[in-house]
Amino acid sequence: MIPKKVFFTRGIGKHKGHLQSFEIALRDAGIEKYNIVNVSSILPPNCRIITMREGLSKLKPGQIIFCVMARNSTNEYGKHITSAIGLAMYENKNTYGYLSEYTSCEDSENEKKAKDIAEDLAEQMLTRTLMHERKDRIIKKSIAQCAINDTDGGWTTVIAAAVFLLD
Repeated sequence: MIPKKVFFTRGIGKHKGHLQSFEIALRDAGIEKYNIVNVSSILPPNCRIITMREGLSKLKPGQIIFCVMARNSTNEYGKHITSAIGLAMYENKNTYGYLSEYTSCEDSENEKKAKDIAEDLAEQMLTRTLMHERKDRIIKKSIAQCAINDTDGGWTTVIAAAVFLLD
């Protein structure tokens, strides 16, 4: 089973219950009706990045999907939370790439900063592993979701995910 395509999505959920806030975040990301299996950080060679709309159109409710997911939750009022996924791969798509997960609870965090950090983490994994001299350019991509918990006694959850498709 080697994924052929990947798409990126993100979501935010707020609810008095922790699990329900996660489910709402999945719903916001468009992936609530699938059975999610979390996997680690490898983007297979020749795996094509597609849009979320195209990716979701190829899925059926109840289908098992594999994804790299960053998830962060808080029930602390006023707390900032962030989740991000970063991708780094060589322009020559015949080699594998890396996906990184990043989460933060820093008040100064914003989506751009989180995306930059997630991309840098993925790039570091890529260049450390594939240390032989590369002449091709590194392509980076990321997605992030930030939120502030403004619920009175409730939970806020943010997710960012790279969802793999096998066909």
